[in-house]
Amino acid sequence: IWMANHYSYDAINVLSLIGNCTSTIELGTAVVPSFPRHPVAMAQQVLTANAACKNRFTLGLGVSHKFFIEDELGIGYRTPAKHMAEYLDVMMPLINSRQVDTEGDLYRVKTHIDITETGKPSVLIAALGPKMLEIAGHNTDGTTLWQTGPVTIEKHTIPAIHQAATEAGRPSPRIVTGMPVVLTDNTQKARQAIDEKLKFYGEIPSYRAMLDREGAVGPGDIAIVGNEQELRQQIQQLEDIGVTDLNAVLIDVESDSYERTLSFLASEKAA
Repeated sequence: IWMANHYSYDAINVLSLIGNCTSTIELGTAVVPSFPRHPVAMAQQVLTANAACKNRFTLGLGVSHKFFIEDELGIGYRTPAKHMAEYLDVMMPLINSRQVDTEGDLYRVKTHIDITETGKPSVLIAALGPKMLEIAGHNTDGTTLWQTGPVTIEKHTIPAIHQAATEAGRPSPRIVTGMPVVLTDNTQKARQAIDEKLKFYGEIPSYRAMLDREGAVGPGDIAIVGNEQELRQQIQQLEDIGVTDLNAVLIDVESDSYERTLSFLASEKAA
């Protein structure tokens, strides 16, 4: 289960509750904004969540967007890449070894966390551009994507993050991609409905850049849409190019499309 952190319940807390009453499924955020939470507080919350989830929690972390961080929250958004790099310099040692001693331009931290009853949760960052992909490959377990099509993932995302991970001596990174998914017999109608429901994302500069790189007019153009066989082929295409995890975002475009899509994905997972 992947949960966004949008204007509602806190995603880490909700997944901690779900983790306490499940036993096998991975539970991850996609994504939690970094700017509003100090990296020490984030590390503490993530380790607590991982304990509640019995080592099945994954943190998806991102810098979010200027309109939210600066315009709505009043927090400066001048150097998001530098912010993320220094944020990880604080958070990752706390997650990995429970202590940190680092001094940067944005954070100067020397502290520890006394949590020993849990392992190291997986950490991914939302990385679209070259600098963020470099930071992700150097410092984390991979990236979590949104509004990024298969051509862009294959030609841009994967080569950049794999190169960075290799330079840092890290394992091959996870590539988690969020994709709208709809099981339908009316592909054109479904793509039009997705464009309408998700048009907001196509107006955000970072996502617009990914759609433009793909040659996509709107979010519907990169969605996984079609009948059962067509969905299998599109999901297999992602796996073939190196995507490790699919974050299927179900879009309700017809009277029963949500339930049909969920049932299909569950049956494919079981198979």
